[in-house]
Amino acid sequence: MNVRPICAMVIGAVALLAGRAWAVDQTVPGAGNARAIDLANKSPMVRSARTFLSEQIGHLHNQQLRQQTENAIENTETCVWHRIGIGAAEKSAILAKLTAEGLVNTADDATFPGGLKAGVFPPLREDGSRCPKLPQAFFSAPGSVFGGHHSYPGGLAIHETFNDLSFGSFTANYRRVYGNSNSEGLAQVGSGATRMDPKFHISDDLTLAAPIWHDWAKPIVFQWNADGTEFAELNFGGSGTNDAWGSAGDSRTGAHHIIGVAESMKRGLSPEFVITQACAHSNPTSGNEYKVVNWLRAGAIMAGIDPVAAGYLRRDSQARLRLPALRRLGSIDLNAASGSPPNLLIEYTSHNLSDADFTLTGPAVAEVELLLKTLAAQFGFNPNDTANYNNKFRNAVLSLFTAERLTVMYAQGGLEAVAAEIQKLRSLGFI
Repeated sequence: MNVRPICAMVIGAVALLAGRAWAVDQTVPGAGNARAIDLANKSPMVRSARTFLSEQIGHLHNQQLRQQTENAIENTETCVWHRIGIGAAEKSAILAKLTAEGLVNTADDATFPGGLKAGVFPPLREDGSRCPKLPQAFFSAPGSVFGGHHSYPGGLAIHETFNDLSFGSFTANYRRVYGNSNSEGLAQVGSGATRMDPKFHISDDLTLAAPIWHDWAKPIVFQWNADGTEFAELNFGGSGTNDAWGSAGDSRTGAHHIIGVAESMKRGLSPEFVITQACAHSNPTSGNEYKVVNWLRAGAIMAGIDPVAAGYLRRDSQARLRLPALRRLGSIDLNAASGSPPNLLIEYTSHNLSDADFTLTGPAVAEVELLLKTLAAQFGFNPNDTANYNNKFRNAVLSLFTAERLTVMYAQGGLEAVAAEIQKLRSLGFI
C-alpha cells in the first residue's frame, strides 16, 4: 500500500471535518453526547474496557486515591471539583491570570470557536453551580480529536485500558531487569532465585491510576456534535514562544491534559501522583522539565492552588519553579544548579512511554476511515451524508471493532476481511 497518498487524503478529510466542527457552538454541551453514550453502552468492546478499568481501580492501595478515582471515573453525576462555583466572572479572572503568566496564546482568542474562555472552560452540565457535572459519561468519550486515535464513542476507555496495561508492563520490566539481586546482594536480571531489593521502589498505585487520570478531562473537551464529529480542542499551558523559564520553548499541549491536572490538584491528590500524571505528554528529561512545570502551573491556577505551598513545585536558587524532590532522603539538591537534571522518579518516564500508543492508533484510524468509505455503499451508507454516515456507520463500526483490530485484519486479509467484520454488525442489527 502506498501510505503517503492515503495519509494526504485523510489529512484533507480531517481538515474539512474540523472546519465544519468550528462552526458549532462550543459554549453549550454537545448535541451528540447522548447518542454517543447510547452507542458506547451497546459496544461489548467498550463495556469490557470499562470493566477492566473498574477492576484496576479496585486494586489501588491508597484509600483517598481509590475513592477519588472511582468517583471521578465511574460516577456519571460526579462534581467537577475545579469548576465548582466558577461563573463568568471567575472564569475571566482565571483566564487573566493564565494570560499574565504566559500560559495561553492570546491570538487563540480570535480563532478558537468561542474564544479562549470556551477552550479553557468547555461547557458542563449545571455549569457554574455548586456541583457542575460532566457533559457525557467518561465511557462515551473518544480518545482524541475527530480523525485522531480512538476517535469514536468509547475510544477513551479502550485507550486507557491499553495505556494502563502498558504502564504495568514497563513497571514489570524495570523491576525484573534493574530491581533484582542475587544471594550476595549484587544486581542481577530477575530469574531463578533472585529477590527484589526493597529499596528499588516503583509505586503500584501510580502505575495503575496515572494512565486512568491522565485523560479524565476528555469527556469535557471532546464532546460530540449532532453530526457525529467532535468539539475542537484548545492547546495551552504556554505562549508557544519563550516558555522555558523565559527562553525559547513551546510548552502548549491539549486542554484535556491541563484540565485533568487541575482536577487532580483540586481533589487533593499527592504531588508524586499529580506530577506523574502531568508527565504523560512529555518526559521531564532532555531539557523538557519546563513543559511539565508549566502544565502544573496552569493546572494550579485553574484549581486556585499555590503549587509551591501544596508541594507540586519548588523554587531553585534562581527562584525558578522546578519539580520538587520526592522520596529523597539525601541532602544533595539536584535542582540547585542551572542546567542540572530534574528530580526524577521512574514513574514519570514510564507514564510518558505508556501513553505512546498513538504511533499506531492514529494511523490506524486514518487507514480504516478510507476503508470504511470504500465499503460504505455496500452497506447502504453515503459518506457525503455526514450525520447519517458518522453516527450510524463510521462511529458504530469503530466503537464495536476498533480501528486497531481492523487495520491488522486488513493487512492480513485485505478489504474482504474488513467487510466480513462489518457484516457481523449488519447481521446483529448494529448497523
